[in-house]
Amino acid sequence: MSRRVVRQSKFRHVFGQAAKADQAYEDIRVSKVTWDSAFCAVNPKFLAIIVEAGGGGAFIVLPLAKTGRVDKNYPLVTGHTGPVLDIDWCPHNDNVIASASDDTTVMVWQIPDYIPVRNITEPVITLEGHSKRVGILSWHPTARNVLLSAGGDNVIIIWNVGTGEVLLSLDDIHPDVIHSVCWNSNGSLLATTCKDKTLRIIDPRKSQVIAERARPHEGARPLRAVFTADGKLLSTGFSRMSERQLALWDPNNFEEPVALQEMDTSNGVLLPFYDPDSSIVYLCGKGDSSIRYFEITDEPPFVHYLNTFSSKEPQRGMGFMPKRGLDVSKCEIARFYKLHERKCEPIIMTVPRKSDLFQDDLYPDTPGPEPALEADEWLSGQDAEPVLISLKEGYVPPKHRELRITKRNILDVRPPAGPRRSQSASEPSLLQQHTLETLLEEIKALRERVQAQEERITALENMLCELVDGTD
Repeated sequence: MSRRVVRQSKFRHVFGQAAKADQAYEDIRVSKVTWDSAFCAVNPKFLAIIVEAGGGGAFIVLPLAKTGRVDKNYPLVTGHTGPVLDIDWCPHNDNVIASASDDTTVMVWQIPDYIPVRNITEPVITLEGHSKRVGILSWHPTARNVLLSAGGDNVIIIWNVGTGEVLLSLDDIHPDVIHSVCWNSNGSLLATTCKDKTLRIIDPRKSQVIAERARPHEGARPLRAVFTADGKLLSTGFSRMSERQLALWDPNNFEEPVALQEMDTSNGVLLPFYDPDSSIVYLCGKGDSSIRYFEITDEPPFVHYLNTFSSKEPQRGMGFMPKRGLDVSKCEIARFYKLHERKCEPIIMTVPRKSDLFQDDLYPDTPGPEPALEADEWLSGQDAEPVLISLKEGYVPPKHRELRITKRNILDVRPPAGPRRSQSASEPSLLQQHTLETLLEEIKALRERVQAQEERITALENMLCELVDGTD
């Protein structure tokens, strides 16, 4: 009689659990726009969610600790004239977020650590270069201020947010609408999927397709793809019979997938969230009420099904917390922020362990908030792996850091007529002026509110006195 050998893995018993009701974010009008993005972005300080808004697009930014019911008058980030389609936090500055919109623009915002009194309407910078709606955003993993945007004009633009300039424009690679874009671990390559059913690996600095695979999945629905830590590719798509699939590819041999997993029959596009530290991929489908997760290894069959987290309510979108925002004392290896119609619910993935000590096998050094390169260095051809940090003592987010914008004047390239006056060190920058003006406006608004309340109190006291005199 043969005995079945159980595969050894520390992640075999990972389980998901929804947070308690008082840890959810209630009364949020999640956007109903028909677009296959996550609609949610999260980092160790803030939770951002695209919401319904009249007269343009908006998203709400909440401090992570502000759980419970959200006031209907809570300030929003508003500035787009069309619906917001995607948002993404900067990996190197937890106070900076980018938003892409149907109005063809990308805006970059500085979020204050305090809760603003009124809507944030002025972005730090607006990036204009697309001719149709912009639906995909992705920050470079290692270079400072490098942001990628992809639009309905089939163009990928890579920006230097620090200057507002276009670093690269990939406008003749994709013949149709781009469905997804993903950087590899050091930001030297891109993986893209397109409506033409082709999976491409692109060297953006050479504007060159390194490898491509036509029809990695036979179905007609959109594809998604992400890089793994060792440079392979994970793709999600549909079979000809509309069965959802997960495939693992080796870019050096695109003929056949290394592994192929078939799941269920459904219309929802699977959004893959890959954790390079544990080599686990989590699959969340819009309209699904479950999260499936698989471990990727070097041994056959390479893709190992772990488990499924199921709940009753379907998800409208999903946010994925970076590793540095997790609670290592509770052996938490992933945290999702599941969007319902009117709320956001954290879902925690945990490895069951009895010990209270730091589990260094679960938490290898992970990418931290410091960039490894400047934008110009990356553009010139340099590559660098992410700067890693240890989570042994827990991660404490750094204090508010300003995003500095340097606008280059076309006149600067001409020879100067005479000695130029250098800007005094005491002169405030444009961003500092913007911050000062915002603070002064908010102080003025608060004073007006206080004054109105004092007048109201005085009126009530007078009414009380009249009532007392009347009874006497």
